[in-house]
Amino acid sequence: MQKAETIVYPVHNGLYVNLTNRCSCACTFCIRQTATGVGKNGEGADNVLWLEHEPSFEEVIEAFNKQDMSAYEEVVFCGFGEPTCAFETLKQVAAEVKRRYDKPVRVNTNGQGSLINGRDIAPEFKGIVDTVSISLNTPNADEYHELVRSQFGDAAFQGMLDFAREVRKYVPNVIMTTVETTISHEDEAKCQAICDELGVHYRIRAWVD
Repeated sequence: MQKAETIVYPVHNGLYVNLTNRCSCACTFCIRQTATGVGKNGEGADNVLWLEHEPSFEEVIEAFNKQDMSAYEEVVFCGFGEPTCAFETLKQVAAEVKRRYDKPVRVNTNGQGSLINGRDIAPEFKGIVDTVSISLNTPNADEYHELVRSQFGDAAFQGMLDFAREVRKYVPNVIMTTVETTISHEDEAKCQAICDELGVHYRIRAWVD
Protein backbone atom coordinates (compact mmCIF):
# COMPACT_ATOMS: atom_id res chain seq x y z
CA MET A 1 0.00 0.00 0.00
CA GLN A 2 1.27 3.50 -0.86
CA LYS A 3 2.50 5.34 2.21
CA ALA A 4 0.92 8.71 2.98
CA GLU A 5 2.71 11.75 1.69
CA THR A 6 4.91 13.49 4.22
CA ILE A 7 4.86 17.15 5.27
CA VAL A 8 7.36 16.89 8.14
CA TYR A 9 9.94 14.18 8.75
CA PRO A 10 12.90 13.64 11.12
CA VAL A 11 16.51 13.60 9.97
CA HIS A 12 19.12 13.18 12.71
CA ASN A 13 18.31 15.91 15.29
CA GLY A 14 16.20 18.06 13.00
CA LEU A 15 12.58 18.16 11.88
CA TYR A 16 12.46 18.71 8.12
CA VAL A 17 9.59 20.48 6.36
CA ASN A 18 8.51 19.38 2.87
CA LEU A 19 6.59 22.35 1.44
CA THR A 20 6.64 21.76 -2.30
CA ASN A 21 7.76 19.53 -5.13
CA ARG A 22 8.32 22.51 -7.43
CA CYS A 23 11.91 23.39 -8.27
CA SER A 24 13.65 25.75 -10.66
CA CYS A 25 16.27 23.07 -11.36
CA ALA A 26 16.42 19.56 -12.77
CA CYS A 27 19.73 18.55 -11.21
CA THR A 28 21.54 15.61 -12.75
CA PHE A 29 22.25 14.23 -9.26
CA CYS A 30 18.84 14.78 -7.63
CA ILE A 31 17.48 11.81 -5.68
CA ARG A 32 14.00 12.57 -7.02
CA GLN A 33 15.07 10.71 -10.16
CA THR A 34 15.55 7.45 -8.27
CA ALA A 35 13.39 7.64 -5.12
CA THR A 36 9.95 8.67 -3.91
CA GLY A 37 11.12 9.71 -0.47
CA VAL A 38 13.63 9.19 2.29
CA GLY A 39 13.97 6.69 5.10
CA LYS A 40 14.79 7.18 8.74
CA ASN A 41 18.47 6.77 7.91
CA GLY A 42 18.29 8.58 4.59
CA GLU A 43 17.46 5.38 2.68
CA GLY A 44 14.30 3.87 1.27
CA ALA A 45 10.96 5.62 1.30
CA ASP A 46 9.61 5.54 4.85
CA ASN A 47 8.63 9.16 4.25
CA VAL A 48 7.01 9.74 0.86
CA LEU A 49 7.94 13.24 -0.23
CA TRP A 50 5.98 13.43 -3.47
CA LEU A 51 3.06 15.70 -2.59
CA GLU A 52 -0.43 15.47 -4.06
CA HIS A 53 -0.82 19.14 -3.23
CA GLU A 54 1.26 21.83 -1.56
CA PRO A 55 0.32 22.03 2.10
CA SER A 56 -1.17 25.22 3.43
CA PHE A 57 0.18 27.01 6.50
CA GLU A 58 -2.58 25.41 8.53
CA GLU A 59 -1.74 21.91 7.28
CA VAL A 60 1.93 22.36 8.10
CA ILE A 61 1.14 23.56 11.62
CA GLU A 62 -1.22 20.60 12.07
CA ALA A 63 1.69 18.32 11.15
CA PHE A 64 3.87 20.11 13.73
CA ASN A 65 1.17 19.60 16.37
CA LYS A 66 1.58 15.83 16.02
CA GLN A 67 5.29 16.02 16.84
CA ASP A 68 7.19 16.03 20.13
CA MET A 69 9.08 19.21 19.33
CA SER A 70 11.34 18.80 22.36
CA ALA A 71 13.00 15.95 20.45
CA TYR A 72 14.37 18.25 17.76
CA GLU A 73 17.22 20.75 17.85
CA GLU A 74 16.22 22.66 14.71
CA VAL A 75 13.59 22.98 12.00
CA VAL A 76 14.83 22.64 8.43
CA PHE A 77 12.99 23.60 5.27
CA CYS A 78 14.15 20.88 2.88
CA GLY A 79 12.07 18.39 0.97
CA PHE A 80 11.60 17.16 -2.60
CA GLY A 81 11.41 20.68 -4.01
CA GLU A 82 12.99 24.10 -3.65
CA PRO A 83 11.43 25.60 -0.49
CA THR A 84 11.49 29.18 -1.83
CA CYS A 85 9.02 28.04 -4.51
CA ALA A 86 6.51 28.14 -1.63
CA PHE A 87 8.06 31.21 -0.04
CA GLU A 88 4.93 32.78 1.45
CA THR A 89 4.12 29.57 3.33
CA LEU A 90 7.76 29.19 4.34
CA LYS A 91 7.75 32.65 5.93
CA GLN A 92 4.52 32.01 7.81
CA VAL A 93 5.68 28.66 9.14
CA ALA A 94 9.16 29.89 10.08
CA ALA A 95 7.70 32.82 12.02
CA GLU A 96 5.31 30.50 13.84
CA VAL A 97 8.13 28.06 14.68
CA LYS A 98 10.13 30.91 16.20
CA ARG A 99 7.10 32.18 18.13
CA ARG A 100 5.76 28.86 19.35
CA TYR A 101 8.86 26.69 19.79
CA ASP A 102 11.81 29.11 19.77
CA LYS A 103 13.80 26.65 17.64
CA PRO A 104 16.62 27.52 15.22
CA VAL A 105 15.35 27.57 11.64
CA ARG A 106 17.42 26.55 8.61
CA VAL A 107 16.57 26.80 4.92
CA ASN A 108 18.34 24.48 2.47
CA THR A 109 18.11 26.12 -0.93
CA ASN A 110 19.49 26.24 -4.45
CA GLY A 111 19.89 29.99 -3.97
CA GLN A 112 17.60 30.89 -6.85
CA GLY A 113 14.76 32.16 -4.67
CA SER A 114 14.98 35.77 -5.79
CA LEU A 115 14.84 34.66 -9.43
CA ILE A 116 11.92 32.36 -8.64
CA ASN A 117 9.93 35.06 -6.86
CA GLY A 118 10.86 37.91 -9.18
CA ARG A 119 12.21 40.12 -6.39
CA ASP A 120 15.02 40.29 -3.83
CA ILE A 121 13.64 38.05 -1.09
CA ALA A 122 16.72 38.24 1.16
CA PRO A 123 15.36 40.94 3.53
CA GLU A 124 12.32 38.77 4.23
CA PHE A 125 14.49 36.17 5.99
CA LYS A 126 15.33 38.60 8.79
CA GLY A 127 14.24 37.45 12.24
CA ILE A 128 12.69 34.16 11.12
CA VAL A 129 15.64 32.20 9.68
CA ASP A 130 18.92 31.49 11.51
CA THR A 131 20.82 29.56 8.84
CA VAL A 132 20.67 29.49 5.06
CA SER A 133 22.53 26.66 3.33
CA ILE A 134 23.03 27.22 -0.40
CA SER A 135 24.12 24.50 -2.83
CA LEU A 136 27.10 25.98 -4.68
CA ASN A 137 28.05 22.66 -6.33
CA THR A 138 30.92 24.05 -8.43
CA PRO A 139 32.85 27.31 -8.85
CA ASN A 140 32.35 27.26 -12.62
CA ALA A 141 29.25 28.88 -14.14
CA ASP A 142 29.19 26.63 -17.20
CA GLU A 143 29.57 23.45 -15.14
CA TYR A 144 26.89 24.73 -12.75
CA HIS A 145 24.47 25.17 -15.65
CA GLU A 146 25.18 21.64 -16.90
CA LEU A 147 24.73 20.16 -13.42
CA VAL A 148 21.58 21.89 -12.21
CA ARG A 149 19.81 22.60 -15.54
CA SER A 150 18.01 25.62 -14.11
CA GLN A 151 15.01 27.13 -15.84
CA PHE A 152 16.87 30.45 -15.54
CA GLY A 153 19.72 29.24 -17.73
CA ASP A 154 22.93 31.22 -17.62
CA ALA A 155 21.42 33.70 -15.13
CA ALA A 156 21.11 31.05 -12.43
CA PHE A 157 24.73 30.95 -11.26
CA GLN A 158 25.08 34.71 -10.82
CA GLY A 159 21.61 34.90 -9.31
CA MET A 160 22.62 32.32 -6.71
CA LEU A 161 25.78 34.29 -5.84
CA ASP A 162 23.83 37.55 -5.63
CA PHE A 163 21.33 35.93 -3.27
CA ALA A 164 24.14 34.69 -1.02
CA ARG A 165 25.67 38.16 -0.89
CA GLU A 166 22.35 39.75 0.03
CA VAL A 167 20.95 37.19 2.47
CA ARG A 168 24.06 37.31 4.69
CA LYS A 169 22.95 40.86 5.62
CA TYR A 170 19.83 39.45 7.25
CA VAL A 171 20.66 35.89 8.39
CA PRO A 172 23.31 35.16 11.07
CA ASN A 173 24.72 32.04 9.42
CA VAL A 174 25.00 31.63 5.64
CA ILE A 175 26.76 28.56 4.23
CA MET A 176 27.56 27.54 0.68
CA THR A 177 28.20 23.86 0.10
CA THR A 178 29.76 21.36 -2.25
CA VAL A 179 29.91 17.59 -1.90
CA GLU A 180 33.20 15.79 -1.26
CA THR A 181 34.70 13.79 -4.15
CA THR A 182 32.42 15.49 -6.73
CA ILE A 183 34.90 18.26 -7.55
CA SER A 184 38.68 18.56 -7.40
CA HIS A 185 40.60 20.04 -4.48
CA GLU A 186 41.55 22.86 -6.84
CA ASP A 187 37.88 23.63 -7.44
CA GLU A 188 37.22 23.40 -3.70
CA ALA A 189 39.86 26.10 -3.21
CA LYS A 190 38.06 28.22 -5.82
CA CYS A 191 34.78 27.68 -3.95
CA GLN A 192 36.45 28.81 -0.75
CA ALA A 193 37.63 31.96 -2.54
CA ILE A 194 34.08 32.65 -3.78
CA CYS A 195 32.70 32.26 -0.26
CA ASP A 196 35.42 34.49 1.18
CA GLU A 197 34.54 37.19 -1.36
CA LEU A 198 30.84 36.90 -0.54
CA GLY A 199 31.45 36.87 3.22
CA VAL A 200 29.82 33.48 3.82
CA HIS A 201 31.01 30.12 5.17
CA TYR A 202 32.12 27.26 2.93
CA ARG A 203 31.30 23.66 3.83
CA ILE A 204 32.23 20.45 2.04
CA ARG A 205 29.43 17.98 2.72
CA ALA A 206 29.98 14.25 3.03
CA TRP A 207 28.94 12.10 0.08
CA VAL A 208 25.80 10.06 0.88
CA ASP A 209 24.68 7.29 -1.49
